[in-house]
Amino acid sequence: MKTRKFYMVDVFAENKYSGNQLAVFPDAADMSKQEMQCLAKEINFSETTFILSQYRENSRYKVRIFTPEKEVPFAGHPTLGTAFIIQKEFIQEQVKEIILDLKAGLIPVSVTYEHNKPDMFCMKQKSPRFGKTIDQKIMAEALSLKTNDFMGSYPIQEVSTGLPFLIVALKSLKAVKQSCVQREIFFDVIKDLKAKAVLIFTDQTLFRENQLHARVFADYFGVPEDPATGSANGCLAAYLAKHDFFNKPKISIQVEQGYEIKRPSRLYLKAHKRDESIDVYVGGKVFLTARGEFV
Repeated sequence: MKTRKFYMVDVFAENKYSGNQLAVFPDAADMSKQEMQCLAKEINFSETTFILSQYRENSRYKVRIFTPEKEVPFAGHPTLGTAFIIQKEFIQEQVKEIILDLKAGLIPVSVTYEHNKPDMFCMKQKSPRFGKTIDQKIMAEALSLKTNDFMGSYPIQEVSTGLPFLIVALKSLKAVKQSCVQREIFFDVIKDLKAKAVLIFTDQTLFRENQLHARVFADYFGVPEDPATGSANGCLAAYLAKHDFFNKPKISIQVEQGYEIKRPSRLYLKAHKRDESIDVYVGGKVFLTARGEFV
């Protein structure tokens, strides 16, 4: 295996080292799937991305995403972090949009600037799909909760905007904080589901400027808890719009995540429900934290 250049970035962080980190490998066209998987496992972030070429093909950049365990078709913070590297290291000039060609499809990422520097990266996710609902009693056992911890009027439901998640509405911060995955029970719950990870949320928050507080558990992917998850929050935005959580068809909110594992982050969500369709956008800040070579 030859020496490989890589970048480390921090996504959804208000300051460096407080969001969700990943490694981005540029110019990976000559790498096999096995080599990509090996590097992702060695680095052991929740995801690692590989840009197949520094040059656009049909106005898009081909990218592959790996967890330490497997390749995934889509993930939120790797998409934004990779777009950041493409803008900063390859394009090196102001552009409004960068299109990533992922296994899940084409994902456009918009860029806004402050003082001529990139400030916010925001992706439009694929149209959401809604799947099975899960009984609250079963999920209560899987998450070490009681049935009265759930918001009874909102279902526990599979949602996908590229990568499926179970979305769970809880009544209080206390319930969110005390949640704990019982692996054997949880894996039994998800064995017949497309969703293999869960986002729990409440409308009680630590900070007044935020509208929701969330946690994401992804034991199936080798990540017991994720500090900031764009794909899961995209599913959350779609869920909120579908079930009229804020009693309006168009929402624009901030979500706090990662506080239970001392990795505070903030995600910006937008959703617009019209007729039978829902447009979903997820955004956040991105920081370059390091460059290096992997031998």
